Amino acid sequence: MLTRRSFTLAALCSTAAGLAGCSSIGNLSLPEGSSTKRRTLSRTLSVPNYAEVYAAYPGERAPILPVNYRAIDPRYLRQTVEFTGGAPAGSIVVDPGSYHLYYVESAKVATRYGVGVGREGFGWTGEAKINMKRDWPDWVPPREMVEREPEIKNRLEMTPRGLGVRGGPDSPLGARAMYLFGTHGEGDLGYRIHGTLEPETVGSNVSSGCIRMINQDIAHLYARVAPGTPVTVLPV
Repeated sequence: MLTRRSFTLAALCSTAAGLAGCSSIGNLSLPEGSSTKRRTLSRTLSVPNYAEVYAAYPGERAPILPVNYRAIDPRYLRQTVEFTGGAPAGSIVVDPGSYHLYYVESAKVATRYGVGVGREGFGWTGEAKINMKRDWPDWVPPREMVEREPEIKNRLEMTPRGLGVRGGPDSPLGARAMYLFGTHGEGDLGYRIHGTLEPETVGSNVSSGCIRMINQDIAHLYARVAPGTPVTVLPV
């Protein structure tokens, strides 16, 4: 039987095309020369009612549980901020160095979300677009991971995309996932924006994963973007 956190640390996004995209690694090792200095690109304009925002999320086929938002640094809770990054309205800007993701509302305003950043989240920068969106995505570990850790196979079940974890409360991809592709035909970049089983990890380096968000936040963002949405990932 899979437990809720069975695969929490097994969510490193791979470069495999399609919907697999996660493998486990050890402790996080940042790229040489990178900096974890937190940049401030914005100032707060308004905040929502967090008791409502981070309550249980209704209408889901699997539960999105309430979040103890008081245990999270307020810098990484959802808020409306002044934005001076120059990205067009309707686009996403990911700033791994400050553990923030911005959905640009207008030339000067954005919704800012806190994120946790895994090794893959530090490993790529540039321009991309959302090619696919998945609600409660299945997680299928790549073959290399299963070969390296064969005991994992005994804890997997058959999904429509192969042996893995069906989308739901045990999936390390959380409630939603968005898959980034190159803007010049490069195909799947192996870069994901997805939910997490561990909301307390936002605002920090995590041992695995791409860009992980609180499930309530990824659900909120997911409803606002469409395939083709441009994404800019800033260097650390």
